[in-house]
Amino acid sequence: MSEVAKMNQKSGLSPNTSWLNKLPKFTLSNWAPLVALLILVVLSAMASDHFLIPRNLTNVLRQVSYTGIIALGMTFVIIAGGIDLSVGSMVALVGVLVIMLLNYLGDGWMAVTVSIAAAMAMGAAFGAVNGLLTTKGKITAFVATLATMSIFRSLTLYISDAGEMVSQNNHYPDIGGGYLLGIPIPVWLFIGLAFLGHLILRHTAFGRHVCAVGSNPKVATYSAINVQRVYFLTFVIVGFTVGLSAVMLSSRLNSVSPGDAGLFYELDAIAAVVIGGTSLSGGKGTLWGTVIGAIILGIINNMLNLMGVSPYLQGTVKGLVILIAVLMQFKRDR
Repeated sequence: MSEVAKMNQKSGLSPNTSWLNKLPKFTLSNWAPLVALLILVVLSAMASDHFLIPRNLTNVLRQVSYTGIIALGMTFVIIAGGIDLSVGSMVALVGVLVIMLLNYLGDGWMAVTVSIAAAMAMGAAFGAVNGLLTTKGKITAFVATLATMSIFRSLTLYISDAGEMVSQNNHYPDIGGGYLLGIPIPVWLFIGLAFLGHLILRHTAFGRHVCAVGSNPKVATYSAINVQRVYFLTFVIVGFTVGLSAVMLSSRLNSVSPGDAGLFYELDAIAAVVIGGTSLSGGKGTLWGTVIGAIILGIINNMLNLMGVSPYLQGTVKGLVILIAVLMQFKRDR
């Protein structure tokens, strides 16, 4: 008899039932974001006949994908115990630089390919700046990214002379405005990155280290985890996702407005992460929770528009949703 069978026999469990203990236990708090999403979908369908129209649903998912892609990277930062307030300004800066590079390289798919690669590299580099300020500079993430938020936006306005940057490449709009199997390309990218992020967070040593650093940095250090390196890499990850989001947004519009591009994206990204159940104190969270949180925000915005609610009040509704999510999280953590 194997050792596992002997242990099961001593504990009174049969070999067929022992694996059940390894399954995650169902608790309402763990499934709260999904339950909230299902309730919201039902209420939205009852409130408006236009909500379930396929065109409307794809538009909601497309709008969600821009901030949702950033929110996936933000999840790593927040789980590690940090925060990044500069992502909105970073979107604008990367978007302007990408279009400038596109116009310099000329027309053709090669120019688009090089520009997309450059956008990812620039986003990762700007994220690395935030990571260095927090790890080597010993500046609190809130203060460091608040400063770079102003710096990035200022550089964007200076480089573009505060004027709209328009792409002259005929193929670039096919990236953000294209469809694959009837689904917008940004949505496919959003879901694909969610799968990749889930694998990294749940099935790699780096993912476990991120959770450990967010839970207790001192214990993580005693466990031979390079805390500064892990913390630094989370900012690089969110910068990388910002680069992709900037490509999707600028190619969709085929232009970038330096003053408006990415405005308040940091708030929407953080809100999606919090609504998805990730703890603001760090240590735990899920990528799929963030996906659900982003979709919840998108549906709320869509329903308010369909119901004719003033856009000046939509921020109030969104703020109340965020407060409720934080209060539920605080109650759960206690």
